[in-house]
Amino acid sequence: MAWIKTIPMAEADEKLRRAMESQRELYPIEYATPAHPTDVGGAQIVESHSLIPDALYHAFATFGTLMSPDLPLSRRQHEMIATMVSVTNRCVY
Repeated sequence: MAWIKTIPMAEADEKLRRAMESQRELYPIEYATPAHPTDVGGAQIVESHSLIPDALYHAFATFGTLMSPDLPLSRRQHEMIATMVSVTNRCVY
């Protein structure tokens, strides 16, 4: 649960909806279902960026691109790098 105001997907305007949907398209298929979905199906970490749709898109599109199955790293290697970055940043996600 975010401690800031968020805009759920169900209440998103066209710009926010487009940002949420288009960043999601860049993720590998195994990421299609959020690990911690909200009541309306979105991921809370994504909704915490909902007040600035352009920032939401660029932040999550970058991660989605870095997790691309077209890159020479395996899924395990991607996950290990993501885990180490989160640990280094003291991120609980």
